[in-house]
Amino acid sequence: MHDMDHRLLSALRDCGSDARVAAAARALSRTGEHGALWIVAGLAGAAVDRERRGAWLRGTALTATAHLASMGVKRVVRRPRPAALGGIEPLVRTAGRHSFPSSHATSAAAAVVAYGALRPVGAHLLPPLAAAMCVSRMVVGVHYPSDVAAGAALGALTARVGAAWMNAARMNGGRTDA
Repeated sequence: MHDMDHRLLSALRDCGSDARVAAAARALSRTGEHGALWIVAGLAGAAVDRERRGAWLRGTALTATAHLASMGVKRVVRRPRPAALGGIEPLVRTAGRHSFPSSHATSAAAAVVAYGALRPVGAHLLPPLAAAMCVSRMVVGVHYPSDVAAGAALGALTARVGAAWMNAARMNGGRTDA
């Protein structure tokens, strides 16, 4: 697993030698910092979709919770980022030193599961954007593939576990007091 992780990371990081790919990966990495892109998307959904406002806000809370959970796991696991082990020069700065799991992947997957359940358009538009976000973290050289896979699994699981709570307002006849 260790060798495959390093080979895949090296191959994806090499894609960053193309200036356009590097710029796109940097932009995705910046917008995904601390789950910002996904939290803003959830708040925008709540603002425009009054019928499902409560569910959007709960989905946003689940996305933020998933992100916080990933930060907690990082503090326990403490896996160094690829640059710390030498050989991989990152294209972006990171908020922390630990890589497992990828918090960008965690919040992206949580958003896909949570928001995709609210609107069919979200179920079609969000997965490619979330996948690009996940890949960008390897292209910029700050996560191993296993970090991204674990983060995505944690995010999807968090949102899935919270799905009943997220949809509580719709199940209670539209009341948001549930």
